[in-house]
Amino acid sequence: MDLKTVIQTINQIAEEKGIDPTRVTEAIENSLAAAYRREYLDRGANVKAKLNKKTGEVHFFKAREVVDETTVRMTDEEPASDTEEEENKLPRYNPERHILLDEARQEKKDAQLGEELEFSLPSQIEFGRIAAQNAKQVILQSLREAERESVANEFKDKEGKIVSGVVQRFERGNVYIDLGRTTGVMFANESIPGEHYRVGERLRFYVVAVQREIRGPGTGVVLSRSHPDFVSELFAMEIPEIADGVVEIKTVVREPGSRTKIAVASNAEEIDPVGSCVGQRGTRIMAISNELGQEKIDVVEWSEDTEEFIANSLSPAKVRSVEIAGGREAKVLVTDDQLSLAIGRGGQNVRLAAKLTGWKIDVRSQARPNERLEGGVADAEVRSVAQDEAEDGEEPVKPDVSDQEKPAKEKPVPKGDKKSGSKKTKD
Repeated sequence: MDLKTVIQTINQIAEEKGIDPTRVTEAIENSLAAAYRREYLDRGANVKAKLNKKTGEVHFFKAREVVDETTVRMTDEEPASDTEEEENKLPRYNPERHILLDEARQEKKDAQLGEELEFSLPSQIEFGRIAAQNAKQVILQSLREAERESVANEFKDKEGKIVSGVVQRFERGNVYIDLGRTTGVMFANESIPGEHYRVGERLRFYVVAVQREIRGPGTGVVLSRSHPDFVSELFAMEIPEIADGVVEIKTVVREPGSRTKIAVASNAEEIDPVGSCVGQRGTRIMAISNELGQEKIDVVEWSEDTEEFIANSLSPAKVRSVEIAGGREAKVLVTDDQLSLAIGRGGQNVRLAAKLTGWKIDVRSQARPNERLEGGVADAEVRSVAQDEAEDGEEPVKPDVSDQEKPAKEKPVPKGDKKSGSKKTKD
């Protein structure tokens, strides 16, 4: 059977799509071998096909494993007991797949147990037409699978990174994105609330995952614009100090489409981490905000000092003092004119600050420190200290009852402008 033209087509298409032609050739050989076995041999036969890439001819072989009485069962009798059954978990001898050692050495003098001998099978003229049709189907299927795997490998390296794509279509609330070699999907819960997309619009997306098992025209590239790490990657793209590792992103919390808080720290004393992110006249931070549909972004300076970090996290509000209580709780006091900023609309600012720091925050008026305010308390959605310490290999700290009876620790926040600690986009 002459498949020379088919081979040339395989090589051409494989080269265009960046696919290894060997994979397609192997798939065709396996398919032809299976078709030959179905047409001319018993079901148990182990048939192999070899395609000569130079001549286009296909040769068929029956592969038989060299065995003896110690490696196969020579009888179909059922074992008499459970013990005998355990001892006879050997495969039954099948003349289509096996050849006894003595017989094998008549074909090859140095044949060894476990070796596989190949015996030529006659060419079937009528089989040529069947094989040719079968080969065409296999070529198409193999090319699709190989291309899908090639694209999946390419995008697997982009997992956790940002890619650019064009809005292609909408389906059941999901947005399908043309990524060039494949189509990605942004599920409804991965889009920014209130953001409207237009077919043909080019946007940037965060690659959440590449799911290889998904079949169809795409490769299962799951995209997002609401993921917190989308903001982190945008900062790395827009801010050289972050890309170079001089400024480090410590944590990001986000309510997509509304507000993001990001904590940054400098690895060089002479570099202001907040100023580096905001940029001259806010140019850097505004570029990121524009990409996110004018989402407000508060950049705060991370600190090892818990009280200072909590105070910074409540930007743009100016904090008067932070009191640390047991159970990772903090009471924050601000002046009356800063209450609305500290709490935020619907409690958003204190809510994000609690998530950013990992502490439960209770914002109160400095004039009325014993009065709990509506919307002024927010829990941190993080693990306990004991869990964190256990993960680090340290013994969890057990609460001391006597410590809980002591007055709460209070650390006043230095007066003055907190610009060095936090900056934000305009409200």
